[in-house]
Amino acid sequence: METAIRQKVEAWLTGNYDEATKNEIQTLLNSNQEDALADAFYKDLEFGTGGLRGIMGVGSNRMNRYTLGMATQGLSNYLKQNFPDQQVKVAIAHDSRNNSDSFARIVADIFSANDIKVYLFEALRPTPELSFAIRHLGCQSGVVITASHNPKEYNGYKAYWNDGGQVTAPHDKNIIAEVNKITSIDDVKFEANPANIELIGAEVDEAYLQAVLGLSISQDIIKRQHDLKIVFTPIHGTGITLVPAVLERFGFTNVHVVEEQATPDGNFPTVVYPNPEEKDAMNLAMQKAAELDADIVLATDPDADRVGIAVKNHKGEFVLMNGNQTGSLLINYLLLAWQKAGKLTGKEFVVKTIVTTDLIKELADSYGVKMYETLTGFKYIAELIKQLEGKEQYIGGGEESYGYLAGDFVRDKDAVSSCALIAEMAAVAKDKGQTLFEMLLEVYTQHGFYKEELISITKKGMRGAEEIQQMMADMRSNPPQTIAGSPVVLLTDYKTGVQKNLQTGEEVTIDMERSNVLQYLTEDGSKISARPSGTEPKIKFYFSVKEPLASAAEFDATEQKLNQKIEQIQIDLKLK
Repeated sequence: METAIRQKVEAWLTGNYDEATKNEIQTLLNSNQEDALADAFYKDLEFGTGGLRGIMGVGSNRMNRYTLGMATQGLSNYLKQNFPDQQVKVAIAHDSRNNSDSFARIVADIFSANDIKVYLFEALRPTPELSFAIRHLGCQSGVVITASHNPKEYNGYKAYWNDGGQVTAPHDKNIIAEVNKITSIDDVKFEANPANIELIGAEVDEAYLQAVLGLSISQDIIKRQHDLKIVFTPIHGTGITLVPAVLERFGFTNVHVVEEQATPDGNFPTVVYPNPEEKDAMNLAMQKAAELDADIVLATDPDADRVGIAVKNHKGEFVLMNGNQTGSLLINYLLLAWQKAGKLTGKEFVVKTIVTTDLIKELADSYGVKMYETLTGFKYIAELIKQLEGKEQYIGGGEESYGYLAGDFVRDKDAVSSCALIAEMAAVAKDKGQTLFEMLLEVYTQHGFYKEELISITKKGMRGAEEIQQMMADMRSNPPQTIAGSPVVLLTDYKTGVQKNLQTGEEVTIDMERSNVLQYLTEDGSKISARPSGTEPKIKFYFSVKEPLASAAEFDATEQKLNQKIEQIQIDLKLK
């Protein structure tokens, strides 16, 4: 074992760590599990711009009470520096993962010991409700214990600021600096002050549900279509706490929960990945929908900030919609409703991320509504809402990874309100004798058929990281002249902040935070984005292609043409 790792192991065996932790480390030592020990101790679990995320277990590179404690002590110190002359308040929630409840309690104890007022949810709750609670209760910060849709071995810690959005610059880097100053667990105040902890639940639920109900646009249609047959699965997560309740409040009376996945369970026994983006995670819900001849399937991830849907296609078969399709339908529905209500004054806006479909821009343009783009990550959408507050009116926004938000009382992606609005859209479609799929085909015939695809290439280890860096460097320095037979017109480099017209040589500065993302735009409107993952040894490629769609009858032939184009792009970029 390397000396540095052995020293860390010894520090944990001799320091103020609990006996169960020391016994577990000693067991690993006695059984010569050096690889396991090395992985647990070779580095400190890094507090990044989104907080912590890692495998649960003993060690400095694991999620446990001590790594959690040091992060919380650093955040406590930063909050007290930033709000020196007031009572600092925080809200805390957790998802259904193993240890999430005990981790949430540890975080609450440490905040309370630092004389910070804590509002702790009495039981598991969706992440968007935590975002809502921060503003509802006048908090300066908040924390949710979740690892989103990661496998069951993981847990995480997401930090929020007083606007209800995840922390962004400069607070993200400043919090990291404070956390890094905590070099010993002896610096962490673990002893709770119970007087500073208040349990919350039903009152915040009610306020949040009332706010979501206020988003409803078509109550008269829901009354006619109240028996819309909905299948819902929370995939063993927090969605069960509020999604059925909000669907009932909206007026839906025919909701069927997938019982095998209804109970919150951090082992996620029926799936490998509890992620509605994964087809396997949707199988049970799809089977139930087929048995019941349902109208729509809704599925939320463990912390209920993402939603996946399935609908019947033009052949009567249940198909999964991707995040770009659902997001486009939702934005179109909201824009049409605002237009019909006479609420479009020229000061409204929608938002999408740079790797989300440009169909959303087409839609916004058609209603004369401004569309903004942000970097990937919903915290950037939240930040934009905050910047424009009082000047422009947010309608809705989303990202291709199944995250959407209507209204601004939450400042993170919200699967609870999205489920309700998507069900309402399905009711509106049914009232017109359509499915949501047919509604999407209508959008395609009016604005063009946009087809998106994502591939991830994994390159493990130090060599893999170098290969990814080299791929990005090559694409920057030697961009292709043509892709799939169409000339490359624009090269947008979000790392340098420059967009270059490859045909004229003209350069434009991008007014956005820097990020290691590269985009090619071709003459025929195809867009290719390359983005290394910040948390995994992967590089992601996003493809977006488009063709006119003359009529719904031409969907299959046009889709085949678009699939062939994506295939050719991958071949031209040597990704196949």
